[in-house]
Amino acid sequence: MHILPGKNYPLGANFDGQGTNFALFSANATKVELCLFDAVSESEIERIELSEYTDEVWHIYLPEVKPGCLYGYRVYGPYEPHNGHRFNPSKLLLDPYAKKLTKSFSWSDHHYGYDVQSRQQDLVIEHTDNAGFMPKCVVTEPLPKVEHKVRIPDNEAIIYEAHVKGFSKLNKDIAQQKRGTYQGLADKKVIKYLQELGITSIELLPIHGFFDEAFALEKGLKNYWGYNSMAFFAPEPRYAQQEELSEFRNMVAAIHDAGMEVILDVVYNHTAEGNHLGPTFSFKGIDNASYYRLEKEDKRLYVNHSGCGNTLNLAHPRVLQMVMDSLRYWVEIMGVDGFRFDLAPILGRKNYQNNDNFDSYTAFFTTLRQDPVLADVRMIAEPWDIGHGGYQLGQFPGNWQEWNDRYRDAVRRYWRGDEGMVPELARRLHGSGDIFEHHGRRPYASVNVVTTHDGYTLHDLVTFEQRHNHANGENNRDGHGSNFSCNYGVEGETQDRRINQVRSQQKRNILATLFLSQGTPMLLAGDERNNTQHGNNNAYCQDNEITWLNWHKEDEEQLRFVQQLIKLRKEHPLLNRLHYQHGQKVSEKTGLKDLSWFNCHGEPMDESNWHNKALKSFAMMLAETNHDRRSLYAQQSQFCDICDITVDDGLLIIFNAHSHPTRFQLPKLKGVWTEIINTANLDAVITCNRIDDTELSVEAHSMIVLTYSQFDIQE
Repeated sequence: MHILPGKNYPLGANFDGQGTNFALFSANATKVELCLFDAVSESEIERIELSEYTDEVWHIYLPEVKPGCLYGYRVYGPYEPHNGHRFNPSKLLLDPYAKKLTKSFSWSDHHYGYDVQSRQQDLVIEHTDNAGFMPKCVVTEPLPKVEHKVRIPDNEAIIYEAHVKGFSKLNKDIAQQKRGTYQGLADKKVIKYLQELGITSIELLPIHGFFDEAFALEKGLKNYWGYNSMAFFAPEPRYAQQEELSEFRNMVAAIHDAGMEVILDVVYNHTAEGNHLGPTFSFKGIDNASYYRLEKEDKRLYVNHSGCGNTLNLAHPRVLQMVMDSLRYWVEIMGVDGFRFDLAPILGRKNYQNNDNFDSYTAFFTTLRQDPVLADVRMIAEPWDIGHGGYQLGQFPGNWQEWNDRYRDAVRRYWRGDEGMVPELARRLHGSGDIFEHHGRRPYASVNVVTTHDGYTLHDLVTFEQRHNHANGENNRDGHGSNFSCNYGVEGETQDRRINQVRSQQKRNILATLFLSQGTPMLLAGDERNNTQHGNNNAYCQDNEITWLNWHKEDEEQLRFVQQLIKLRKEHPLLNRLHYQHGQKVSEKTGLKDLSWFNCHGEPMDESNWHNKALKSFAMMLAETNHDRRSLYAQQSQFCDICDITVDDGLLIIFNAHSHPTRFQLPKLKGVWTEIINTANLDAVITCNRIDDTELSVEAHSMIVLTYSQFDIQE
């Protein structure tokens, strides 16, 4: 085969129309071999040394190598774990820049770079070839950039968290061969469902190529969620019918054509290679000391801020480059519109001397701010990791959004009936200004979540008080022990009509709270149709009907309620304000403050109310202070083409978490009150009833929402 020197940039395998340039970073290797494989049998057919070494990049150019060629690397160097080096040329390694893999991963003990039988464990190298069990990298055709993008205004985003496979696997309305695939998510009936639901942005659990853990496979389980990435440029092949690159791009195009964003959950904090006793798939064997953060006292061991055995070293320029190149590739070539970063504080941890604290001005964030492709992409943080000082809610850069666990806990505990929760819930309803209102941040910085993939579904939140994770094979020890859930009398499903009525009402309360709060609402896929995981609150390894969404027709009532809530949020601009309000602006028309809080006597909340721990009933009033806003909103909002925008004089949202009805005196105002939501009304939860009385009865465990107009428009 003819061999030319090639170039050290770009990294990866890049076909230029004539041949393929191969470039691999390794600062500490002594030799790198490119292994080529037969496209049918995947047997190794040739090894070629990357003879050129420029700026710590090994490279060659092969004119005869075309798209479809299968390849991997073998990298030589010292095997010295205590010095951070784990080179082992017996192990076939994935290219960190591979854009396609031949197949899903299969496990073998041959993936270990050390002798698992040795008493010295990873200190003794093992020389068995693992190529027969490794996916191969595939040289791909250059793909054109995706030109059609969707960017929803931040204050109008409604996020829907879903799993590519689980979302459509049991949906009998689509062709069986499409179910559980990228094509299934792109199906016209699925797109129509999402459009009718009303969400603006679909956030997908990880789809980077990922590997199953040995301990899960040994129990007959799999890594279902996908938080075990190994290929940051390649879409996971198990979700493809035939060809993952085109099918993923077609899925994105179908979602874009429907006016929705695609957000990817990405895992740049760790890899599937685990700790010092983990396998060798790629980075460990290419340049362990560069790619991972190692303990300074003994570089045999890994810093473990992720809880998954290792932590990527984003303080290294080449690792940072890889992450940026990956993000840019998914935006420009694969068409995605945003990212949710798993364990995001890791990305902002310093790695300087003994300082590994989080800093929103580290190289990762600074590079993002300056990147012309990524600077305006939606960025969402999971703002915690398990390392020291890992809880960083509210500390990310100003243009980021963050999952808000304090919102989650406040909503759960308030509706469960915990005492003393009114002040905390009020702060969360307000958009968590106490957390986010700094450095020019807006209410939409708070991604308001009550349920996510990690924990109970909404149905299970009101059905179980104890986790039921026995199917995970860890004796029910895994998963969160404190969920702030309530079963209302019976653990699990029941035929008791009273209990089921309370549960249904509490689900409506939680959903209404979510969509009526300031901030960015995120709905877990399936919560709109009473999806259950049967009490499993850590279903990461359940690739089966425990996690796959049910599509039972009897769940249509809750689906319609969620559709109406989302429509209501879009129609009432007071519910998605651009700025924090503090009751300092007053309407010249109505005399109302932009934000007010009332007790059950229709009077403004005072200090004694706020400090009354037994208090579980109160009201929030949002008032319009700019009555020219209709024309302004019509110019700026994407919703004006699909909704009848209503600029109210005011919205009154009454909460009652007491286990008994509460009489609630309406504020003394001249005008018309109209009830638009009553979660206790089983026949018509979404209503439009004019209220002539000055006092309402708010049922136990319920909410009422009213609009206020100063003048009766019918007169």
